Amino acid sequence: MDLIEWRYMYPLLEEAGVDAWAIDILGWGFSGLESRPSCDVASKRNHLYQVSKLVLIDASVYAEGTGEMSKLPRAFAYAGVALLKSVPLRYYVINLAFKNLSFDVSVDWMKIGRLHCLYPWWEDATVNFMMNGGYNVIPLIKQVKQQTLIIWGEDDQIIRYKLAFRLHGELQDATLRTIPECGHLPHVERPRSVADLIIQFAQKASVQFSAV
Repeated sequence: MDLIEWRYMYPLLEEAGVDAWAIDILGWGFSGLESRPSCDVASKRNHLYQVSKLVLIDASVYAEGTGEMSKLPRAFAYAGVALLKSVPLRYYVINLAFKNLSFDVSVDWMKIGRLHCLYPWWEDATVNFMMNGGYNVIPLIKQVKQQTLIIWGEDDQIIRYKLAFRLHGELQDATLRTIPECGHLPHVERPRSVADLIIQFAQKASVQFSAV
């Protein structure tokens, strides 16, 4: 999923000499859980990624886990997960995520956004995520010391635009850049604008690192 979603951005970053990697959380995209060691939600939640800089794009950092869904009987959880991958719901979400898509493009992105749901391990991984409470990183936000670039679509209908300003205020060293006439996926809708911001951020960080 990451590779397909970022296909407009990769060539732009590559042209600028920026190395880019698509990192997939095991079990959520195209990684095959059947060929890897067990990696449940708890282990993912507690895994520490050591990075020197961060780029956050319309980041869902204020979700307070899965809440009451973690208490659902497993049969109900599986029924809900089946609904999540349904064509009507996926089409609705795509039209929330983007700004002013044509019907043909909406259908294309609905199919792309639904691909990972068709893998045999996806339902089990998603139910496991729900039943284990999901992620809640709110208490950790103010502890982030890395220099961070926040990129946000001004017309995001999935994660409220004002949360970008809250995040900017709570991070210790952050720069906020907004993309007008853009929804939840700026790197898809406005790849050139996002690429330019990331390239500038990476080059600035590189210069600062070299100076040190």
